Amino acid sequence: MGIMDKIKGQFIDVIEWVDTTSDTLIWKFPRYDNEIKNGAQLIVRESQLAVFMHEGEFGDIFSPGRYELTTQNIPILTTLKSWKYAFDAPFKCDVYFVSTRRFTDLKWGTKNPVMMRDAELGPVRLRAFGTYCFRVNEPKGFITEIAGTDPNFETGEITNQLRNILVSRFADALGEAKIPVLDLAANYNEMGDLLKNALSGEITAYGIELTKFLIENISLPPEVEEILDKRTQMGLVGNMNAYTQFQTANAIGDMAENPGGGGNMMGVLAGVGMGNVVTGAMQQATGGQQAPAGPPPLPQEQWYAGIGGKQVGPLTLEQLQNLIQLGQVTQDTLLWKQGLENWKAARDIPEAANLFAAVPPPLPPEA
Repeated sequence: MGIMDKIKGQFIDVIEWVDTTSDTLIWKFPRYDNEIKNGAQLIVRESQLAVFMHEGEFGDIFSPGRYELTTQNIPILTTLKSWKYAFDAPFKCDVYFVSTRRFTDLKWGTKNPVMMRDAELGPVRLRAFGTYCFRVNEPKGFITEIAGTDPNFETGEITNQLRNILVSRFADALGEAKIPVLDLAANYNEMGDLLKNALSGEITAYGIELTKFLIENISLPPEVEEILDKRTQMGLVGNMNAYTQFQTANAIGDMAENPGGGGNMMGVLAGVGMGNVVTGAMQQATGGQQAPAGPPPLPQEQWYAGIGGKQVGPLTLEQLQNLIQLGQVTQDTLLWKQGLENWKAARDIPEAANLFAAVPPPLPPEA
C-alpha cells in the first residue's frame, strides 16, 4: 500500500449502504484495513439499521438518520471493555447494515399431497400453494441465530427453512380445521390469518416477523376434479327430458342444412331413444320407484318422415310426437309406414293427425 492510500484509509468519514438489490438482508461495510476516525459520518437510510460489533461484542444499533460518530453519541460502544481508547485513537470495528423492509411475494407450496378425511368426499389428497412476506425485526437475534458473520446475507439463504416451517404447520392446521374440501375456498383468508398468528412465535425466535401469509389455492388431484366437473355438468342439465328435446331440435336443424346429414340423422334419433332410456335409469337411481318386472313392451310401428328433403327414420310414434312438439314435423310433412302404398301428408293419416291435438296452438300476437 502506498503512502497516499494509507493516508486516505485513515480518513474514511462516510459509512453508508446504498442497497441496489431486492434480496439482501445483511450487508457488512467493507473496511479493507481502514480505521474509523472520531467524527466519522454514519448514514442510515429508511428501512435500514446499522449494527456495530467489535470482536464479537454487540455495540450500538442505529436507526435511520445521519450521525457523527463521537464518544458522546455512542455510549454503549465506548463502555465495552474492548474500547480502552474510546475515540482518542482510530479504531476498527465491524459495521453491519440490516435491511428491515418487507420482503414480499415469497413462494411456498406442498411438495407432497396432504392426506385428510373429508366428511363428504371421504379420504382425499390436497395440494396447496401461496405466498408470504417477512422482515427482520430484531437484528441482534437475526445475526446471532441465522446470519452469523456472513458479510452478504440474502433471502435465498433462509427462505428454504421458512418454507419448510410454513408447509409443515399448514398441513397440521388443515387437518385440524376439518373444513369440507368444497368450502375451503371460502376460508382462505381466515386460515391465512390463523396460521400467521400461530407461526409468529416460532419465527420470532429467529429475529424475523411474518407479516403476511396468503393461501392462493388448495386443489384436488386432476382425476378427482374431472369427476366433480361432470357432477357439476349434470346439475346444470336439470330436466333430462327437456335437455334431450332441446339437443334433438338443434341436431335436426343442423342435419337438414347439411347435404350429407341424412345418414347422421339416423344416429341422432337413435341417440334420442337412448337418451330416454338413460333418463329413466337416472330417475330410478335418484329416488324413483323401480318398475316391476314384466314382459317386454310390444313392438311399435316404425314411421318415416320427409324433413328438409331427407328421409328420416325409422321413428317410433313417441319419437314422431316429439318432432311434432319441436315443430320439425307439421301437418304438411310427408309420412310413411308399413301398410301405406305411398307417402301421405300427416293430416291425412289418422294416427298421425291425432298427435297434433296434443300440440298447443301458437300464442296470439301481442296487442
